[in-house]
Amino acid sequence: MADPANRSRHELAATLALAQIPGVGPVRMRKLIAESGSAEAALRGRGGRVDAGYAILERLDALKARALLAGDPDFPPMLAQMNDPPEVLYVWGDLAQAHRRAVAFVGSRDGTPYGIAAARMLARDVAATGQVTIVSGMARGVDRAAHEAALDAGGGSVGVLGCGFGVVYPPSNEALYRRMLEHGCLITEIPPDQPPHQGAFPRRNRLISGLTLATVVVEAAVKSGALITVDAALEQGRTVLAVPGPITSPTSVGCNKLIQQGAKPALTAGDILEEIGLPRGDSGLGDLGMGIEGGATTPASPIPIPRRPPPDLDALQRSLWDLMGPELRHVDVLVAAGGGDASRVLSALTDLEMRGIVRQEPGMRFGLR
Repeated sequence: MADPANRSRHELAATLALAQIPGVGPVRMRKLIAESGSAEAALRGRGGRVDAGYAILERLDALKARALLAGDPDFPPMLAQMNDPPEVLYVWGDLAQAHRRAVAFVGSRDGTPYGIAAARMLARDVAATGQVTIVSGMARGVDRAAHEAALDAGGGSVGVLGCGFGVVYPPSNEALYRRMLEHGCLITEIPPDQPPHQGAFPRRNRLISGLTLATVVVEAAVKSGALITVDAALEQGRTVLAVPGPITSPTSVGCNKLIQQGAKPALTAGDILEEIGLPRGDSGLGDLGMGIEGGATTPASPIPIPRRPPPDLDALQRSLWDLMGPELRHVDVLVAAGGGDASRVLSALTDLEMRGIVRQEPGMRFGLR
């Protein structure tokens, strides 16, 4: 294969076209190019046309996205360490996020309130350190909760897609796609405008674990797709943690079994941070966060992680965020702070609550999650 620094746009187009030929995966592609001397020669030998590659490049240009090949200087270093790294990777957004220390969050698309809350809490606190990117698969449930929590904390996030750019899957995540493009990065092996297909998600899952130092499983049934990511992580030599759940919950069976089999329980962000070589940020006195005082067991005092407002809040939402802090505020106080316009303030609070930034308690009291 040509030196990445000297690779022409024509050779890149030929490589992209070659990747679209049925039966030509990363390993086969590398062998064909090595035997033929170039992607263009390999493409001709398979009866392909370079026009297909140029069409992909033009679509990427229109989206302001990019195609990377293995060996390119900007290729994510963690993926380069995989035994079977992708030969072609499409990236859209802030690629620097894929070059940082990262943790994956995976779990059920039909997460329970407990699972969603756990994903939000852990992803938020890990991202709030400012040193870790949160990676997930842009699905409903746990994936969405982890991405949103990272962005809400002012941290970075990478979404790995099972479809091409230009396709929003699932459609309910359209707003999340927009936020990821503004403040994070999307990655896929699938060319633009191609919908998801049966074999796309296992390959996506191996990229999720491949980009990260550790994978955290929040909720997973016995046959959950999240466990495919776990298998990939273990094959890649990456750490696996699991959030324990109720023994009566079908969506926690997979997590509880992982813990039985030796996975570390993830009870706090500190449990995750220490696995990737960062300070815990809490007492570090065991998974239960308990200390011994005067012969009695008492809760240890964690060291709080500074909270930062999500960067995309409008002026009213930011003022409400600043006013609430960790304390509950009655809606009348918030309306007064918002200039007395009850409808605008309630609309802003509803939006923040739907995004998981704000919680509402009985008596029309609101606070940050």
